[in-house]
Amino acid sequence: MDATDDPASDAVRPDAADPNAVDDTGAPVPVPDRVRRVVSIVPSLTETVAVTAPELLVGATAWCTHPAGLDVPRVRGTKNPDLERIAELRPDVILGNTEENRPADVEALRAAGIPVWLTDIRTVDGALASLRRLLAVACRVPVPGWLDEASRVWADVAPGTRRAAVVPIWRRPWMVVGRDTFTGDVLSRLGVANVYADHPERYPKIPLGDLNAAGADLVVLPDEPYRFTGDDGPESFPGVDVALVDGRLLTWYGPSLVEAPRALARQLADTRRR
Repeated sequence: MDATDDPASDAVRPDAADPNAVDDTGAPVPVPDRVRRVVSIVPSLTETVAVTAPELLVGATAWCTHPAGLDVPRVRGTKNPDLERIAELRPDVILGNTEENRPADVEALRAAGIPVWLTDIRTVDGALASLRRLLAVACRVPVPGWLDEASRVWADVAPGTRRAAVVPIWRRPWMVVGRDTFTGDVLSRLGVANVYADHPERYPKIPLGDLNAAGADLVVLPDEPYRFTGDDGPESFPGVDVALVDGRLLTWYGPSLVEAPRALARQLADTRRR
């Protein structure tokens, strides 16, 4: 029996979804019965569509670097999308995110009559559920095998020895991962407790002296959004173990979820100390 014929299957036929579905924010999105043209203004979501249904993707931001060799029209960045260019591409739906995209841009696109589907992702489980709905409802395509595989590998994750960490994402000024973030949940599931998980802000600015006095025994330095390297970042945290990690695996939600647990566990174990 084909998956789409099984009423218990997670796969959803493109013609079976509600055309008046709501996105992660609860906003109704008038997605057409058949979606043929998608513009994504979030790198993670661009990769999600490009790997699952590449024929649908007709536009993406300049920051959309995956999959390699992606050849679609570019619409500037996540925070300054070219709204006129997006409209010229005649998308059936635009894929965005509450954290990545500005409300004013989303409102302008919707005012122009273009459906915008917003994701709001704060946890691994939330990402898996959000991507499943985005593909099945916003893009009208069956749920792909890689997403089922991602659900399986994350369900099997066994965290190692618990460590307390500071997770900078920028310097000059120093900014770190705070409360209620996808990145923090990824690390928590891998055995890394974010020292600033209870901070009132999601990405607080913290002076370097305070970071070094926070009681962390590990500093996690991703290579995006700030590109921390072995020569730029570790020297600021003397006497503390530092792990350099792949920022895409730590912060993106999409096909990278499949490889993220194993690769990040390896990178977190490969620490260095100044």
